[in-house]
Amino acid sequence: MSLGPRCRMHLAARYSIMRTPAGFDCKFFYADYFRGRSKQECRLVARSPDSERWTPGLCRDCPVPKTVRVNACPHLVLEARVVKTWAGLGRRVAMAASCTKTLAEVDRPEAGCGHCHENIVKLKLPSDA
Repeated sequence: MSLGPRCRMHLAARYSIMRTPAGFDCKFFYADYFRGRSKQECRLVARSPDSERWTPGLCRDCPVPKTVRVNACPHLVLEARVVKTWAGLGRRVAMAASCTKTLAEVDRPEAGCGHCHENIVKLKLPSDA
């Protein structure tokens, strides 16, 4: 049974990941250009009340899309905010991560906390011999 065009369009709009102005796919970036609108926002930065103002140019060096791409752990929770760089000359996105399973801060979000996947059986590769 095939979905009708309205259902497919609704599902695609609901679960799509948008491309940032820097060319990366990010699930937290949102843009609305429908009928002349020009709204862009980072929904992850918007959750942080103590953040500086976000601009689309900050997507270029944002660590969040890479972290989400390399670590798909469902227990990883990301927080991001815009901070001023050294001497207040520039701004960048600072990211923090925590694990909901171990309730600890994660130092290297790309690698994870190290405890969530300890019990996974390692795949054995056939020997080259």
